[in-house]
Amino acid sequence: QVQLVESGGGLVQPGGSLRLSCACSGSCFVINAMGWYRQAPGKERELVADINSDGRTHYVDSVKGRFTISRENAKNTAYLQMDSLKSEDTAVYYCYAVSGVSAHWGQGTQVTVTS
Repeated sequence: QVQLVESGGGLVQPGGSLRLSCACSGSCFVINAMGWYRQAPGKERELVADINSDGRTHYVDSVKGRFTISRENAKNTAYLQMDSLKSEDTAVYYCYAVSGVSAHWGQGTQVTVTS
């Protein structure tokens, strides 16, 4: 069984930075990819970034050059460094992890970008 616990959301001004963390506990050795989705009010959930077990990363176009995803395998933790935040980044961010054909989700963390 896999459990994901997120932390690091909050309120920030435009241009600011936040770092999200996603810590895995349980059977983390079965995890392949990890990443984040986000969902803004009235919008569909979208994939923000993910990272494979071999370190390959993928980003949605709107965050390229501003967000950086990384993974510390020894701590079973993934990170999403978010810089140059914009109001349109405001959403609930959900960490996820894939093991085989199963997807596991964190509880979600609110990111609000406002002046």
